[in-house]
Amino acid sequence: MIKFAKQSLSPPMKKKVLFIMNPISGTSSKAGIPEQIASTLDTGLFDYDLVMTERAGHATELAERAKNDNTDIVVAIGGDGTVNEVARGIVHSRTALGIIPCGSGNGLARHLILPMNIKKCIKVLNACEIHALDYGVINGYPFFCTCGMGFDAFVSMKFAESGKRGPISYAENILREGLKYRPETYTIEDETGSRQYKAFLISCANASQYGNNAYIAPQASMSDGLIDVIIMEPFDVIEAPQVSFDMFNKTLDKNSKIKTFKCKELHIHRSKPGVIHYDGDPVMTGEDINVHLEEKGIRIVVNPFADKSMRRPNAIQTAFASFFNDINAVRDDLHRQSRKVEALSKVIQRKLNI
Repeated sequence: MIKFAKQSLSPPMKKKVLFIMNPISGTSSKAGIPEQIASTLDTGLFDYDLVMTERAGHATELAERAKNDNTDIVVAIGGDGTVNEVARGIVHSRTALGIIPCGSGNGLARHLILPMNIKKCIKVLNACEIHALDYGVINGYPFFCTCGMGFDAFVSMKFAESGKRGPISYAENILREGLKYRPETYTIEDETGSRQYKAFLISCANASQYGNNAYIAPQASMSDGLIDVIIMEPFDVIEAPQVSFDMFNKTLDKNSKIKTFKCKELHIHRSKPGVIHYDGDPVMTGEDINVHLEEKGIRIVVNPFADKSMRRPNAIQTAFASFFNDINAVRDDLHRQSRKVEALSKVIQRKLNI
């Protein structure tokens, strides 16, 4: 009788995870995060290390080193700037990006419907669902959420110069600088041809929002292989509140001052050098700007527990949108009536002068 030796089943290999934390991003303390990782991360599935960034660009160096060491997941702990630095270090590799959002805007995390709660985010990492998603490049700078030029890039520069963080500081810059900013003329060329626009801003979106739930491109997808291009035409003081409301109500693409289209790559020419931004980081560049998409170029840990309905306007937002639309309809009607009265008044004056 032949006896077969019993084969022992070895435990599955643990995945290697590196957490990269920016200690100064955002507006809140991160002192408790190491303990939360230790108590919440499934150490039966993962071996992990945690390192701190020491300077601008350091997160990219650490992420590249982790990629070369065959680390499975590199987790960015910080804001959109930290996420960008980590992500650019691991593009086009098997290493996936994880995010624990601790910034002032958290645009990419919010687009991905990641929890803003740290422990819940770590539980998303435990589930370890990874998708290959798109990212973009503007003049050689990778972006994963949005990039652009015009007013939003101008405000990004002012925001960086102020040294302050948070939505209140951002709003202060918008209100103060918006009164002084002058629209520019741009020539845009994509696969379909060339067009010229006078614009307040041009944004190229891979994901749907800037951050803080300000949706510049409500229909943007990170898996459709296309860039959403948003052209905001000049608007006056009376129209500004509606534009702002539409951005936070996910209805900006319905605004008459907004022109949108999708493409894989585009070339933009402006009359003079100026600032652009990539994921909120400003940089000076020349008159010519090239943007293209890298399809399925980065692997990202996504949220399998996400409620996709969170991307749609809720009942209160819809009610407010209807309210604003009613106000605009009444305003337009009053404007038309006013013009009729003015015309009638001129007719009467001419009759009286005869």
